[in-house]
Amino acid sequence: MAKLLFSKQWWWSTLLVFAALAVMIRLGIWQLDRLAQRRAFNARVAAQQARPPFELAGSALDADLAAMEYRAVTVTGSYDHSQEVALRNQVHDGQPGVRLLTPLLIAGTDRAVLVDRGWIPADQAAPEQRAQFAEPGTVVVRGVIRASQSQPDFGGVADPPSAPGERLLTWNMANVARITQQTTLPLLPVYVQQAPDPSWQRLPARGLPELDLSEGPHLGYAVQWFVFAAVLLLGYPRYLWQQARAAGAHPATAQLEEPI
Repeated sequence: MAKLLFSKQWWWSTLLVFAALAVMIRLGIWQLDRLAQRRAFNARVAAQQARPPFELAGSALDADLAAMEYRAVTVTGSYDHSQEVALRNQVHDGQPGVRLLTPLLIAGTDRAVLVDRGWIPADQAAPEQRAQFAEPGTVVVRGVIRASQSQPDFGGVADPPSAPGERLLTWNMANVARITQQTTLPLLPVYVQQAPDPSWQRLPARGLPELDLSEGPHLGYAVQWFVFAAVLLLGYPRYLWQQARAAGAHPATAQLEEPI
């Protein structure tokens, strides 16, 4: 069989089969890697969601906040609407709009944190229209910690570089590090996404991210690729054997006509 596999008539198809096997096996391993990453992410989120609410104040401001993403948080302070920005291309109930990111001056400290206060419709999202959504005075914000976005989501577009002294008022992603560069406030390296409140029946419309904590299709895809590889690994030698028998020669020594 080995002589037949690498005979002059069949060596090129054998190489193609081996290449296809390598690709299929690699794709199966890649899907298993994706599954492991998905499981690790789900475990991190579940662990943070199970922890008690975290008060963002005092010494807690110096904790590794990025590692606490999706943990419930409470923070008290007052908004600086003069340095507010918005996230474009946000949808709520099928309607286009933006989400407002507003610095909150944390009470009793000289620090601030960006708060995603919620969604407003596109026809009211111009910077000069946003004053109607201001929340004056001291507020208590309840939500979850979100990590800064340094890369756009799949299919998304990164924010353009800004000129010295230029302020971007609308962003594609919540890149806290870049937003900090255009503010006069010492912002924390994370932001808070405000949770819905039954007593809040006006804009901005608040909402937490809808997380899919399933394992996704990765295990099924991995099995699929490994099955394809097994079928090819077992089927190709059988195919050559059948071709040799059809030619009336022993498969180890047959000189077969090269396939078209």
